[in-house]
Amino acid sequence: MRALTWLCVAAVLPLAGAALAAEPVPPYNSVELQAEAQREVPNDTLNASLYAEMNDPDPAALANAINRAANNALRLAKDYKSVRVHSGNNQTYPVYGKGNVLQGWRGRAEIRLESKDFEAASALIGKLQSGLQLGNLNFSVSSEARRKAEDELTLEAIAAFRARAEIVRGALAGRSYKIRRLNLNGGHSIPPPRFAMGRAMAAAPAVAPPDFESGVSLVTLTVAGVIEVLD
Repeated sequence: MRALTWLCVAAVLPLAGAALAAEPVPPYNSVELQAEAQREVPNDTLNASLYAEMNDPDPAALANAINRAANNALRLAKDYKSVRVHSGNNQTYPVYGKGNVLQGWRGRAEIRLESKDFEAASALIGKLQSGLQLGNLNFSVSSEARRKAEDELTLEAIAAFRARAEIVRGALAGRSYKIRRLNLNGGHSIPPPRFAMGRAMAAAPAVAPPDFESGVSLVTLTVAGVIEVLD
């Protein structure tokens, strides 16, 4: 009987030890802190969408006209090597009148532009507006520029975190402190579109290229963590 009892205890003790190891006691004088660093970064990327929208009682004639407008725009855009151009959303849908009677069809074809060369993009948009409507235009920070800013802000944010940790240590009359956990999070604010023009803006035979003010975006790097103040 004694041998059996000893075996049972020996089997239970490792399990109890594992349970204790899974629930570590929080360090004494632990304090959660947060600090951040911000920087305004010039927007270096332009994004725009232009579209052709038409009505016709014949869906085939409508599709032909819409496709011709989009194809002409894409051919024209090929002369602007610094502007990336690709097709956007294309759709055709029926138009009903009173009594749910089919009156005709409406179609829309879209192309989208992206470029860091604002001068070339402006010239291209001006030419495309002779046959297309400007649907949307906005500016943003490219992934490369944002990553470079975040790398530099990391040093500033960690320095701000350490400065705040030092203030806490002094307030608690601690001898020193130890960083127990540290998390870094980046983010940036996207500015609203500079233009949002719909069908009310009629296409003209010749359109002057628009002037752009790209503005800036606010890039933020946040450091959050836990320190232990040592006596």
